Amino acid sequence: MANNMTDTITKPDTNNDSTSPQQNGNTAGQSWFERPIPGIKQQLTAQLTAVETEPSTKCSSCHSIITNTALIFNCYVCPHCDHHLPMSARERLNWLLDQVEGELGQEFTAKDPLKFVDSKPYPNRMAEAQTKTGESEALIVLYGKLRNLDVVTCAFDFRFMGGSMGSVVGDRFVQAAEKALADRVPLVCFAASGGARMQEGLLSLMQMARTAAAIERLRIAGVPYIVILTNPVYGGVTASLAMLGDIHLAEPKAMIGFAGKRVIEQTVRETLEEPFQRAEFLLEHGVVDEVVHRHQMIDTIYRLLAKLCSVPNVDV
Repeated sequence: MANNMTDTITKPDTNNDSTSPQQNGNTAGQSWFERPIPGIKQQLTAQLTAVETEPSTKCSSCHSIITNTALIFNCYVCPHCDHHLPMSARERLNWLLDQVEGELGQEFTAKDPLKFVDSKPYPNRMAEAQTKTGESEALIVLYGKLRNLDVVTCAFDFRFMGGSMGSVVGDRFVQAAEKALADRVPLVCFAASGGARMQEGLLSLMQMARTAAAIERLRIAGVPYIVILTNPVYGGVTASLAMLGDIHLAEPKAMIGFAGKRVIEQTVRETLEEPFQRAEFLLEHGVVDEVVHRHQMIDTIYRLLAKLCSVPNVDV
């Protein structure tokens, strides 16, 4: 055997085959420096689906991945399990109204009268919530048309500090009630809140009385007020404006209560099974008037308002 690594290994002569080693793929007659490098086969990859290329959201119930575009067209209802995902306040009001004519309450801004600090100062927490949501407060008030009806609408944004009710939320709700009273048009409220805002202390608790007084003025004047309870509604909002409507609707499986389920369990020392505090449970016990699927919500609200406002030729 040759000592030099570049020496070739000779191949036995074959008289009947004149094909070169390169032609028949045999590399025995070549040095290993001269042998061809086999090509790398490209692996075929499956074509990416829309869920993998578009911004998507994971359903909190069935854990399916749904594109945001599909969610918007389906009113933020999961197409796989029919779970109602949360909507932002502005999206919800724009979805409800056929024509938006104006917005109320943007002149109100939150103060820090108590100089409250928990894990961070209250102004810093407010700034973070405003950056996160793009809104200045937890309640949005829009007025416009729902088909042929003039309405004033408001909605809580749970992303904004849990939809907590501070002084600005109270100011905006009262302003919405006063406009509905002045124009004698219905008021519709979508409630989603964790309760009063602890950073404002007694000032936030005072909003329960303010909003209740404004709703009582609507009742005396005969102006309709409808509340739609979404997931979740708790605390001081439940104890005031969310439970003082002429009609109370709720979305499926929405959590509704005053104290949380764990607090009640610790108090009564009993395990509370499902569907405790769900919308269906409250419907059975007479707390809400109807549980309405989101796809039927606009039609239901319109038919109820048309009946309360004596609009002719509306099938209720």
